[in-house]
Amino acid sequence: MERNLKGYLYLSLCIIFWASIPVASKKILVELNNLQMLFYSTIFSFLVLGIILLVQKKHKLMKNYSRKDYLNLAFLGFLGTYLYYVLLYGALALTSAQEGFILAYTWPILVLILTFIILKEQVTIKKIIAILISFIGIIIIVTQGQIYSFQLTNTGGNLLALSGAFVFALFSILGKKHKFDKTVSAFIYFLSALIFITITLILFSSFKIPSLNILMWLLYNGILVNGVTYIWWFKALESVETSILSTSLYLTPFVSLIYIWLFLEETILISSVIGLVIIVAGILIQSWKKK
Repeated sequence: MERNLKGYLYLSLCIIFWASIPVASKKILVELNNLQMLFYSTIFSFLVLGIILLVQKKHKLMKNYSRKDYLNLAFLGFLGTYLYYVLLYGALALTSAQEGFILAYTWPILVLILTFIILKEQVTIKKIIAILISFIGIIIIVTQGQIYSFQLTNTGGNLLALSGAFVFALFSILGKKHKFDKTVSAFIYFLSALIFITITLILFSSFKIPSLNILMWLLYNGILVNGVTYIWWFKALESVETSILSTSLYLTPFVSLIYIWLFLEETILISSVIGLVIIVAGILIQSWKKK
């Protein structure tokens, strides 16, 4: 029982901090661009995960991995901790916090589509209905409820958010094939991301020293939102049922809307709420199983 309670605590912490992604991003993007933001956040994530790795003495496990293992982990890091955040932060720089984050959180339904293509899972009527329902929710959000006119409110930002969702879904599918230690994996992911974002920053942007206020947000984002939460998430996975975990994660964008209203003073559109409810309904339909 105590183990389960700890698992639920770790899960709750993940939801609380992940829901603050659009708030932290908007605060940082006032001064830095999406590449500069990712560079500094990744540095802090890499450092805190490195410390955790040493404290847990799991760095000794790294000698057991082959060159192929490291290449696989580096590629997953490129997808899940580099490219995904480049697209997500880029979307949040262009569109509203609520719109960008909700669209980025369509990745669970994209996981379902990719399982048909990559894992060759069986296509069922229930799964097709779930995809169509969630797609309607996406249309409502990107058109702000103007479905009949179908005018996108921010084409660039919406495409980046949806592309980010696709990348994270691909990262999730490919990550299922590997059974590496979770702490080691997260450390390699962010090491990979740090290498890629440094090269990207040199080629396409510039280094900029953030102000003290922005630095505090970067520390928060890098250490808590993107760093320690990975460890909490892995601990939650050990003691909480997968069905409960996957369902509970859909609370994240709802909590995020509260943060956006409180800290960004952004008007929450009724179309965003309706669209989000429809998307979640589609995801829950495809994940529901008859006992």
